[in-house]
Amino acid sequence: MPKETLLPILFHLFRQHGYDGVSVSKISAATKLGKASLYHHFPGGKAEMLTATLSYSQQWFEENILQVLASEGAALDRFQQMCDRLSELYSAGEQPCLLATLTVGQAHSVFHESVKRRLEGFLAAIAHVLSEAGLPSALAQQRAEDAIIALQGALILSRGLDSSAPFIREMAQLTEKLCEKISG
Repeated sequence: MPKETLLPILFHLFRQHGYDGVSVSKISAATKLGKASLYHHFPGGKAEMLTATLSYSQQWFEENILQVLASEGAALDRFQQMCDRLSELYSAGEQPCLLATLTVGQAHSVFHESVKRRLEGFLAAIAHVLSEAGLPSALAQQRAEDAIIALQGALILSRGLDSSAPFIREMAQLTEKLCEKISG
């Protein structure tokens, strides 16, 4: 099995169970590969598997979120595309955020800088669109932070209540919240 075909499986496992909750045995069962085969693909073990998973998810994020935000067009349209793609990524609030699972347990100390860089990049991309649309930079930064707070809160609430409704509602409102009092 090529290493690239393992990455979606690893992504699913790590976002569902976190770094501490995923054992090599669990990965072996999910991929139907023996431990020796897994270590052949990932000699660094579980940490290398998560590093590869982070690269895989970062590539998706760059192609589907950051490129959308960096594209031409009205802020409202770019933010709507961002929300649509986030809804796909999180299966309308049914799937957790990989980065959130990496803020606890052993993963926090090992992967903190990677998580921090990803969040900073997301904040900067949102704030840039808002600044382009005419918001002062401090307000653009604050609104970007509020957007990620809303996204993460909606994910937690939806999963905690076993209901996609809070996430779906937040994604429907987020574009308007971001674009409030800007020209476009």
